[in-house]
Amino acid sequence: MALNLKRVAALLAITCVAILVHGYHPYIEDAEIYAPGIKHILQPELYPHNQGFFLSHARLTLFPNLIAGSVRLTHVPLDWALLGWHFCTVFGLLLACWRLAALLFRNPLAAWGAVATVAGLLTIPVAGTALYLMDQYVNPRSISSAAIVFGFISFAERKYVRSALWIAFTGIIHPLMVLFGGVFLACYFVVNRKFALRAEVALAALPLSFIPKVSDAYREVLDSHSYFLITRWEWYEWLGAVAPLALLWWFGRIAEGQKLRMPAVVCRALIVFQVIFLALGLVVCIPALADFSRVQPMRSLHLLYVFLFVICGGLLGQWVLKNQLWRWMALFTPMCLGMWFAQKQLFEATEHLELPGRGSSNQWVQAFDWIREHTPRDAYFALNPDHMELPGEDQHGFRAIAERSMLADRIKDSGAVSMFPALANAWREQVRSQDNWTHFQLEDFRRLKQMYGVDWMVWEGKPAAGLQCPYSNAAVRVCRIDN
Repeated sequence: MALNLKRVAALLAITCVAILVHGYHPYIEDAEIYAPGIKHILQPELYPHNQGFFLSHARLTLFPNLIAGSVRLTHVPLDWALLGWHFCTVFGLLLACWRLAALLFRNPLAAWGAVATVAGLLTIPVAGTALYLMDQYVNPRSISSAAIVFGFISFAERKYVRSALWIAFTGIIHPLMVLFGGVFLACYFVVNRKFALRAEVALAALPLSFIPKVSDAYREVLDSHSYFLITRWEWYEWLGAVAPLALLWWFGRIAEGQKLRMPAVVCRALIVFQVIFLALGLVVCIPALADFSRVQPMRSLHLLYVFLFVICGGLLGQWVLKNQLWRWMALFTPMCLGMWFAQKQLFEATEHLELPGRGSSNQWVQAFDWIREHTPRDAYFALNPDHMELPGEDQHGFRAIAERSMLADRIKDSGAVSMFPALANAWREQVRSQDNWTHFQLEDFRRLKQMYGVDWMVWEGKPAAGLQCPYSNAAVRVCRIDN
């Protein structure tokens, strides 16, 4: 099926609806890692302290360079550029899903069923991996997800050079995703030709030989990240890992019954692919092998979920929904309303769409905005190390919004440490120095200033005696730490 202007317009409209349903929050969660890397490229004088907790990621991907380069090229403000990139990545994933479904089913109803299913479930959690199908902001995975799908499409069409280019592009944007994509292509190649499975097992095991030993501080980080180890998952998270295999087997049988060879082969390849990583996920739970867990084998489920929803939506569109509008509305209207409601509950103190130029009603964000406008660029801040999980904070990143340096926190910076163990000792020292934060007095803040040079802090609640706080609202105060 050709992609004409009418179909592109439909995909653009679905992209708009998807963003309206799932929301837009440019500086939440992992954006606290990626956005400072972009801003540091654009303004190198920012973040003179503690750069390692975001530059460690930035040095392994061209993602921040790509975003920063687009800002310099177009002279568009960064906030608008991030919104534009988010729109393009959502559109890119939906386009990739349309192309994939068209390849698998060669039926327009199946293609639109796949697109509608993925669009309606963009922010569905992927089992216990702490991932969504797509986040509410642009990040490397937003780009690499579509790139992997396009790489598979080219591979299945025997356009191997194009496929290799897509995989290489994925590698420079998200190095971990290229591992999953490469193993899946190997699984598809083998299953499509009914080869033995030894090749994929060897391929999947390769990365383990390159993981160095790590410190006790790093193991402390592992203990705080249950999603790394599948044995710590809840039962419903296990269900999210195992049930897709049963669904894929069922979908494969349906495809075989309908004489659809391509979907049947893809279903079998996905089962082999996930069984490999499920086995690796269990292996890294062995205490002696826990150091290997940063390969994060269970995050292979992200790729599997994309393909699963494309196949599920394709089957629904072609054989259940057909060309009956009321059936499409009956399925996707409650689905979208449910996902919208879930996102509203998740970020209940924040606008559903945090658009550029629009003032935030979130009081933490208001404080971070004030800091960006009224404090020196070399200011060094201390915050509650658990501030991103406090009620009303809604997972907003301080560095990303305030554009100032801060001491390591327990929530997001531990994620950086989980990938880069060399940061573990510095992270543990800084986080432990902030233990018992809610009971800090003036001498505790002065101790932090002596140890690390912090000269400002964000405090929730009544300030300690002797602190000067030039900004306050109902949630937090911004205070200077004097000698």
